[in-house]
Amino acid sequence: MNYQSILEKIYDEIQPFANDGKQADYIPALAEVNPDQFGICLRMLSGETYELGDADVRFSIQSISKVFSLAIALSFEGKELWKRIGVEPSGSAFNSLVQLEYEHGKPRNPFINAGAIVTADVMITHLGVEKAEDFFLNFVRELCGSKDITFNDKVADSEQSTGYLNASIAYLLKYHHNIDNDINDVLHLYFRMCSLEMNCRELSSAFLAFARSNEPFSHAGVELTISRVKRINAIMSTCGFYDEAGEFSFLVGLPGKSGVGGGIVALYPSRYSIAVWSPRLNSKGNSILGMKALELFTTETRESVF
Repeated sequence: MNYQSILEKIYDEIQPFANDGKQADYIPALAEVNPDQFGICLRMLSGETYELGDADVRFSIQSISKVFSLAIALSFEGKELWKRIGVEPSGSAFNSLVQLEYEHGKPRNPFINAGAIVTADVMITHLGVEKAEDFFLNFVRELCGSKDITFNDKVADSEQSTGYLNASIAYLLKYHHNIDNDINDVLHLYFRMCSLEMNCRELSSAFLAFARSNEPFSHAGVELTISRVKRINAIMSTCGFYDEAGEFSFLVGLPGKSGVGGGIVALYPSRYSIAVWSPRLNSKGNSILGMKALELFTTETRESVF
């Protein structure tokens, strides 16, 4: 199959949607990003790489980081983690306070903000405040094979200075005894992880580790069984796109995760990982061109999990 020509065909077909939506502006630093950028990179487990456009431009991965923090927390806690976080789609906004209150401080899944704040808390419990950031960064660096990826201080500070709703979520979690550490420390780690900058090439490389569904997962001190990697992929399939997860599964048919920085990464177990980036978002917080490109990709290749 000529994947490069398929990527080029997809790029041409999504152009009518190129000016739809806008970049996230509730995080001031993200509002400054040029919205008219597009990159895509496909990495096969067999070793081939295919890419197009701005695949080497780094961007804030935002909620995609929640897959990495989940992997770390699950490695530390095992099945005990699910006593603190659920595995169901939210059906509500990713930053909903109402749902968290209704469900007595147990986040619906690890990919809404409340769930990722709990995984940050788990990391601090096991690693300490001083080591948690470096552990996370070294883990992702090893996954993607890039030693120079790092956090964007400006984005992290921008989120921290305007993160009142996330602070409210953290206090509500604390009220329900689902945060063990200092709230400011937990939020600082959460915002730092979201600010991590990667490009499509690095993201698709990192997620190859989750696509190796028949091998134990062992990277930079994070150990996961085949069964636990399968569960992470399952949660990506059902919860990876805020309250648009069903739409993504329906149209694309792959486990994946999006972020409000405009990135989307998805994988086909035992075959490939694919990352796409375009900053213009739809009303649900997902990249418009990214969603369209991945829908066309699985349609053209006839390669999805369904």
